[in-house]
Amino acid sequence: MKILVIGTGYVGTTTALVFAENGHKVTGLDMDTKKIESLTAGNLHFYETGLEELLRKHLQNEMVQFTTNVEKAIQENDMIYICVGTPQNEDGSANLTYIEQVAKNVGKFMKGYKLVVTKSTVPVGTAEKVTNWIRGSQTSPHEFDVVSNPEFLREGSALYDALNPDRIVVGASTERAFQKMRELFGNVTCSYVETAPKAAELIKYAANAFLALKISYINELARLCDELNINVTEIATGIGLDKRIGTSFLRASLGYGGSCFPKDVNALLDTANQNSVSLSILESAVNVNKTQPFYVLEKMKEMLGGWEGKKVAVLGLSFKAGTDDMRESPSLIIIDYLIKKGVNVSVHDPVATFYTEYVSQHETVEKTVIDADAILICTDWPEYELLDWMSIKEVLRNPMIFDGRNMLNAEKLKRLGFLYQGIGYFY
Repeated sequence: MKILVIGTGYVGTTTALVFAENGHKVTGLDMDTKKIESLTAGNLHFYETGLEELLRKHLQNEMVQFTTNVEKAIQENDMIYICVGTPQNEDGSANLTYIEQVAKNVGKFMKGYKLVVTKSTVPVGTAEKVTNWIRGSQTSPHEFDVVSNPEFLREGSALYDALNPDRIVVGASTERAFQKMRELFGNVTCSYVETAPKAAELIKYAANAFLALKISYINELARLCDELNINVTEIATGIGLDKRIGTSFLRASLGYGGSCFPKDVNALLDTANQNSVSLSILESAVNVNKTQPFYVLEKMKEMLGGWEGKKVAVLGLSFKAGTDDMRESPSLIIIDYLIKKGVNVSVHDPVATFYTEYVSQHETVEKTVIDADAILICTDWPEYELLDWMSIKEVLRNPMIFDGRNMLNAEKLKRLGFLYQGIGYFY
């Protein structure tokens, strides 16, 4: 098939390259000239393991190309994937400005039948809006179908997820659209769900919101474990072995972040509010997540005996390991708080970069922690587990570690003379 992917951000680029890997001729369209030039040169403009190699492979075999020519791209491809951003408005709702612009361009330039597929995360009812935007901008009548095909990619493992999906959800209104999508995904062996567009749109939001609930639930339990001197890791293991619950997303931490969970949960709450429905459990989960970084900071303050004259080394900036994405990262909330308290902050991350005159970022952990009163682990990069912690201890002012991801070997660190504290985790 000849597929046009509009939007070459994280989701769009991954989607385009996976379609190319599966044997389709793909065009990536974006109005950001710098992105297009970078991709055409074989350079990824974000960090994602394995994706840049795939980009160069399919540029070389000419299975993928990138352009800024809207009219030509729309006319030359029969299947159009919309992968543009849906940023959050101030009230928590999803901003559909970019979706609307794309839909109107499709209507304006299309010739012949087009299958328009929304991959972007969008509120319930967006497929109907896209249909109306396309129809309202047509200069001459052409047939088309609009499909919802939400993405379920995890940053840091997006390529694996896209090549090995655990399910594919297709929301359509006509048998013709369903058939076209079956042809596209004919070789997949995972679960394949066909439903109405509204249901497909809600499935995406409901899935992310449920995972956010699990994170906030274990974080709230961790606070109780702190008071009861119980290791939350044991609780998570014990309940996670129940197949009805599962072990994923039951790791106590500083809270969820990134480009999806915060935005999608707020958008779902906005949809509920617009329909006069209260999602009180989800509202509570949001509150737990907002307060979790400050809960951890208060624990640190107690351990340090106050913030005055202190230096804290923050290890990890991205919201999770395997990506350079710092959007809604708990580390940024923590750094901002520490700066306002007058704390000397130094930071390290293997791939993410933080620019501010109030923080010093170093290329190595060893330089980052010199004369620090405490180390705070904010991102569970595997590199931090492999550090020579005895050498680290020698350059610290105070051998204190607060593990915001419960990722380090507490027993080993205690033997080395560190004062170790996790979240709901004791040794």
